[in-house]
Amino acid sequence: MATAFPESRTVVLTGAASPRGIGRATAHFLAERGWHVGIIDLDDAAAKAVAAEIAEQHGVQAAGAGANVADEAAVRRAFDELEAALPQVVALVNLAGVSSPVPYLEVTADEWNRVMDINMNGVHYATRRAVESMVQHGVGRVVSLSSVSAQRGGGTFSKTVYSAAKAGVIGFTRSVARELGHQGITLNVVSPGPIDTDIMGGTLTDERKTAMAADGVLPRIGTPRDIAAAIAYLISEDAGFVTGQTLNVDGGLYMH
Repeated sequence: MATAFPESRTVVLTGAASPRGIGRATAHFLAERGWHVGIIDLDDAAAKAVAAEIAEQHGVQAAGAGANVADEAAVRRAFDELEAALPQVVALVNLAGVSSPVPYLEVTADEWNRVMDINMNGVHYATRRAVESMVQHGVGRVVSLSSVSAQRGGGTFSKTVYSAAKAGVIGFTRSVARELGHQGITLNVVSPGPIDTDIMGGTLTDERKTAMAADGVLPRIGTPRDIAAAIAYLISEDAGFVTGQTLNVDGGLYMH
């Protein structure tokens, strides 16, 4: 029998302090639904400011901590800080990421490592620390962001290094889901298509939005709320029988 969620439950989100990002929208969306919120972001002051804003607006407990997700020791310190301040951590959402529009023949070792460190290693470091706590309680949810770029081999703003890292997130998630399922932990992936955020290389013009939407089946590009709603389902108590899956929220850009 699956372990029930505690009455008070915390979700920790990485990379959730950017003003127009998916992370911040998701943090608000989850707080509206009763989740207490921990935020880990490169910008410590921004993480704490967003946490304060969430606590004030939604009447939940919230805390922020600064860490570069590519630095395992920093991630562990930040998680310790949040865990001490908040109710039981039931969910982790790995949102921290960087784009990389560099053509493959121009990719340097530094660029490869920069993107892999944040988009792949960062997911591992945060997940590893989170599940160490979750297995002690016998219940946990981890959701990581991949990208349609991983499944289609690019074809979006970012190119090869990004696609490789985001594909790695899918393989990583499936493997850890298989290992930790018996301990009450589920791990899943949300794979967005084009979403109207600043990671797309600046605020999108209406022309760029129209051009991007033309690739998909639906007549628009995505919003951070589209992704937040998918994450909310996958970390919910109701999603306890869903693990190792990739949920594409991309307007039909990639069907499989």
